[in-house]
Amino acid sequence: MTGTETAETTAAPAEPQLVPINAIFAEDFVQILVAVTTANTIAEVAEAVAHHTEGKRVPRRDAGKVVFHNGRRLRPDLTVAQAGINPLDHVRVEYDI
Repeated sequence: MTGTETAETTAAPAEPQLVPINAIFAEDFVQILVAVTTANTIAEVAEAVAHHTEGKRVPRRDAGKVVFHNGRRLRPDLTVAQAGINPLDHVRVEYDI
């Protein structure tokens, strides 16, 4: 290798990063801080938020859950990183009825 050549390296996949988010669940009146990671799916985010509220301050329903961020409904298969959710962003979780 000469001085003008560079060694080609392959970037290792980034380790999941902690992303604390502000969240509110369905009809709850309390906003909560929930720790998720960049690798969590939106479906996992919905369950993490629901865990702190559903059956406690909001009645449990036999329905799926959807996540909204910046006014848009997020696909459940996206990761937090793919959805563009940053630390301390606000998400809303609703029942999908």
